[in-house]
Amino acid sequence: MSKGGSTEIETLISDMARGGMSRRSLIKRAAALGLSAPVASMLVRSGSAFAQATKVEVFSWWTSGGEAAGLQKLFDAFTAANAGVEIVNATVAGGGGNNAQAVLQSRLSANNPPDAWQTHLGHELYDKYVDPGYTADISSLYASEGWNDVMPKGIIDQVTMDGKQYAVPVGVHRGNGLWYNKKVVADAGVTVGETMSMDQLMSALEAVKAKGLTALALGDKDPFVAPQTFENTLLGAVGAENYMKLFSGDLAWDDQTVKDAMTTFGKLLDYVNSDHSGLAWSDATGLLISDKAAFNTMGDWAYGEFVNSKVTDNIGWVSFPGSDNAFVLVVDCFATSPKSPNPDAATSWLMSAAPSRARRSSTRSRAPFRRGPMSTRPSSPPTTSGRWRTSLPRRSSRRSPTARRRFRRSSRRSTMRRRPSSPTATWTRSPAR
Repeated sequence: MSKGGSTEIETLISDMARGGMSRRSLIKRAAALGLSAPVASMLVRSGSAFAQATKVEVFSWWTSGGEAAGLQKLFDAFTAANAGVEIVNATVAGGGGNNAQAVLQSRLSANNPPDAWQTHLGHELYDKYVDPGYTADISSLYASEGWNDVMPKGIIDQVTMDGKQYAVPVGVHRGNGLWYNKKVVADAGVTVGETMSMDQLMSALEAVKAKGLTALALGDKDPFVAPQTFENTLLGAVGAENYMKLFSGDLAWDDQTVKDAMTTFGKLLDYVNSDHSGLAWSDATGLLISDKAAFNTMGDWAYGEFVNSKVTDNIGWVSFPGSDNAFVLVVDCFATSPKSPNPDAATSWLMSAAPSRARRSSTRSRAPFRRGPMSTRPSSPPTTSGRWRTSLPRRSSRRSPTARRRFRRSSRRSTMRRRPSSPTATWTRSPAR
C-alpha cells in the first residue's frame, strides 16, 4: 500500500478514536481505501469500542443560569481527570425536572439508558430506578473511594437498598428558605431581621404591594413550586414534629392547624405576580434579581442564580416563617445503568462528581456536603457556610404495604428538625420537588 494510503488509514483510525462516526460512513471510507469487507467489519466493531471509550452521556435537568454554570464546573473537573473523553450534555429543560424524568423513563424502558443521570435520594431513587432494575450496584465504588468515611451516614442510608449503594450524592440543599431583595424591601419601608414571623411577612408583603411591585414572586409553571410553597407554609404553621405526624398518620389532615395553614397559603397567593403560571422557578427568582419583586420562597439552589447574576450583595434570606429550626432536605444524586453504553466512562463520571473530588470545584448553590452541627444561624446562605450533621434512621430494605402508603412514592425530600444537643435528627417524607 502506498504511503499516502497508509496515511489515510491512520486518519480514519484517528477519526474513529474521536467517536461520532456512523457505521455507514465508516464502511464507505473503508471501501474507498480498498479495504476488504472483513476488514471493514472489523473496523466497525473497533469503532464502536473506540466510541465507548471516549464518550460519556450525562443526563440532567440543570439548565437555568446558575445550574448550567455549576454543571459546567462538574464537567471541568471530569475533563481534567479524564482527558480525551467527550461529555455529551443531555439536559432536558422545563418542569423543574418533571420533563427530564419523563424522557428518562422512556429511555430506560426502551433499554437506551444514558451513561449517568440525575435523580434524588429516597423513594425517587428506589421506586423509579432501583426496583425496576434500571440502576447499577456501585457499592464497590463506595468501598474503593472511601465515600463511607466522608459522606454523612444518614445520606448513605438513603441511597442504600439491601446493603447495596445505587447512587452518588453530589449536593445537599435546604428547601425552606425565604429570599428577599434588599433594595425593594427597604424602599417599601420594610426591615427584615434574622427571623421573620408570618405576621411580619404579611405586613411586609402588604407594604410592597402598596408600592405597586410584586410582593411575592412565584413561578409555578414548574409543578413543584406551588406545592413546595404550601409545604413551607404548612411546616411553619404546624411545626416539624406535627408535620412528620401528618405523614405517619398520627395527625389528621383535617386538623385545624392544617386548615389554618391552607388559609394562610391562600392569603399569600393574593401577593404573587399575575403571570406566575407562565414562569419557571428560575424566572421568579429572576424577578428578585431585576428588582421587580420583594420576596421569593425557594430552596437554596436559588443562590446559584444570584451568584451567576452577580447580585448577592442585594439579596438577603431568612428561614420561611415558623421553620427556623427545620431543615427541608433535598439531595441531588447521579446513578448509572448496568446497561450503560460506556460503563468505564460512567464510573469515571461518578468518581469525579462525588463530593470528595468535586466539593471544591463546584460553585453551584447545590453545594457539596457540609458536616458538623448547624445550631446557630450562619451569616450567609446555608449553601455556602451552613453546617449540619444528621443521623437518619436506616430505611428497611422493603417497606410493608401499609408503610408504603404513608410515604409518597415520588418523594425526594425530608424534613429534619435540628436538635443542637444531639446529632440525631427526626425526619419525614414530603411531596416531591
